[in-house]
Amino acid sequence: MAREGLLFFLPFMVLSILFFYVFRSHPDMLYVYLGSGFFCFGCLIILFFRDPERRIPQGNDLIVSPADGRVIQLREDKRQVIISIFMSIFNVHINRVPVSGIVERIEYKPGKFLTAFKDSASRLNERFEIEIRTNKGTVVLHQIAGVVARRVVCRLKKGQEVRAGDRFGMVRFGSRVDLFLPLSVEIEVKKGQKVKGGQTLIGRMV
Repeated sequence: MAREGLLFFLPFMVLSILFFYVFRSHPDMLYVYLGSGFFCFGCLIILFFRDPERRIPQGNDLIVSPADGRVIQLREDKRQVIISIFMSIFNVHINRVPVSGIVERIEYKPGKFLTAFKDSASRLNERFEIEIRTNKGTVVLHQIAGVVARRVVCRLKKGQEVRAGDRFGMVRFGSRVDLFLPLSVEIEVKKGQKVKGGQTLIGRMV
């Protein structure tokens, strides 16, 4: 389980144990129901904050998915290719570095909490903007908060050297991650495709 989940997991487990303990002295089934309920919520927290190991593709020029979810947008404009990945509440919430390189910029942007499916969420919602310089161009990643996911965690630092697939943060309870890639990138995913963070190949830098 990701360490961020302990903040939610431990209170539920403490309350569960407390109610079962009270039941020993006061045999009322209400305490059993309450204890069982808090225990079940604790188990759900383990599910939400799970952190599975992933088989990361090897190669200096590879771009891997930064999150588990589904590709809801794949388009290009005059400057870049834009890929948006929607993370549901049931997806793994851990975010991973998409490319190997050097972190050039990290900027926190306060904002709204619009539905992650909206195109405007990328510009208006609370988010972290992360810029990574590689040997073949710059990749920008946005961790975007949403209606449910109102806490974005980024543990990267400016100047840090990173490898594709490294864990670096999370969007609690899902939301959205946007990738902004050079036009020269060879894309390997399609709109609507399900992806796994650190494992699914998004494309190649050329």
